[in-house]
Amino acid sequence: MLSFLVRHSLPFMFLFTLLGFVFPSLSLAVFPYLPLVLFSLMTLTLLGMKQSELLKRLSQIRVWRYAVLHAFFFMGLATLLGWVFSLTNDLLLAILAVAATGSLFATPAIVKALGFDNIEAMAMTIATTLLLPITVSVALLSAPLNDLGLDWISYFARLLIFIFGPMVFSFLVHAYCPTEPLNRVLLKISPYTILLVFAFPLGLVGSFRLMFDADPMMALRYFIIAVALCMAFFVTTFMVFRKQGVEIALTAAITSGNRNVLLTYSVAGVLLGPAFLPLAGALQIPTYLLPVVTRWLHKNLLQ
Repeated sequence: MLSFLVRHSLPFMFLFTLLGFVFPSLSLAVFPYLPLVLFSLMTLTLLGMKQSELLKRLSQIRVWRYAVLHAFFFMGLATLLGWVFSLTNDLLLAILAVAATGSLFATPAIVKALGFDNIEAMAMTIATTLLLPITVSVALLSAPLNDLGLDWISYFARLLIFIFGPMVFSFLVHAYCPTEPLNRVLLKISPYTILLVFAFPLGLVGSFRLMFDADPMMALRYFIIAVALCMAFFVTTFMVFRKQGVEIALTAAITSGNRNVLLTYSVAGVLLGPAFLPLAGALQIPTYLLPVVTRWLHKNLLQ
């Protein structure tokens, strides 16, 4: 059964999104455990990567050019559109936070399932995650925080735990554990790390379903915004990287489309405002359709 789920992981990700929407009580029950799942996935993903190759990719200008596009360009675009369409402060902050968010740590596993270069995707993911302390701080400081204020101590403590914790841990394990036994263990568990990804759409979509139950038209508006964001991330990034080849362009595009909204929420929490979690929930639907769309594009673009 596990091997079947791994082989067909891409459509199952979307099915788990629908499952969470249809059964919101199940989604809300899973949600509190998502930070632990995220930490585990980040750690296992980093452990499974060749550290030397990863550092080599991170030294390339292309990766950091991608990271600037991924965050700062789209944050600027979100600000411009918010001004044009006179969005509320809560919704604008939510959109800014999504644009500031680094790539999902499940992306390398998704990219690997698509047959692309997962180390390239991992380098892009880490680069955008390393920019997260700056980008989310900019988003928070540019928006009114009402009576909450910004608790810098708590904020940076969460940054250390959720961003730098898995990175430091994986580095220490590779530095001090015997290589052959470690590789054998990682080889056995790496195919199943993608199963952890199923928890994210399942647990995050519940907030969007609650909005749908309370105000269907508002939920439809959030869904349209979520689809538009996902399309803007994917299409713009693909066009920017198109000259470097179809596979690199698609890898960058899907990495940009997959946003680690749970990591952003784990770091900043309620400071992101009441609109963030419903928008993050709505994003799960187009996000987990992207791998299917990307596979179809890959087949057709190479013909």
